[in-house]
Amino acid sequence: MSDATDPWLIVGLGNPGPEYAANRHNVGFMVADLLAERIGGKFKRAPKAQVLEGRIGPPGPLSRRVVLAKPMSYMNLSGGPVAALRDFYKVPLGHVVAVHDELDIDYGTLRLKLGGGDNGHNGLKSMTKAMGADYHRVRFGIGRPPGRMQVADFVLKDFSSTERKELAYEVDRAADAVECLLAEGLERAQSAYNT
Repeated sequence: MSDATDPWLIVGLGNPGPEYAANRHNVGFMVADLLAERIGGKFKRAPKAQVLEGRIGPPGPLSRRVVLAKPMSYMNLSGGPVAALRDFYKVPLGHVVAVHDELDIDYGTLRLKLGGGDNGHNGLKSMTKAMGADYHRVRFGIGRPPGRMQVADFVLKDFSSTERKELAYEVDRAADAVECLLAEGLERAQSAYNT
């Protein structure tokens, strides 16, 4: 059971290292970086993650205490670092938010949900194995690979030049959706941002 004073753990999923920074698979890191910028803080090194503590939302009752995190393990090992952070900061599972790329949603589409399957996403698979499935997801659509391109190759490629024209806007919308989820709840965020 959680209450309004419990912290939130917002996890941007991705792979560490500059060679992955602009990959489709790293859009969770991009959203976490923008949220960090909005908070006005810098990520600090923690065991197996980069973290930033702060507050999201307007001053007053809608302000939420948050821990922003970027696991520094590879995507398929995200669960261990996330579970360790959740335990350390005493975050209820219902206050964990994973921001991640989603193949089965068109580029530029967001979907928010609570719980559910991993849909073949290795980061979610690892998190669910470590903690259970009842955490929030902010799913950032990247679409399916073109032609016969393998999924693994597609997610580890940078966004196309066409996609990059809209990327800053889409990342901004995803960060807004996270803030709305925390301040106003899942239903309100879904009706505002699910497209």
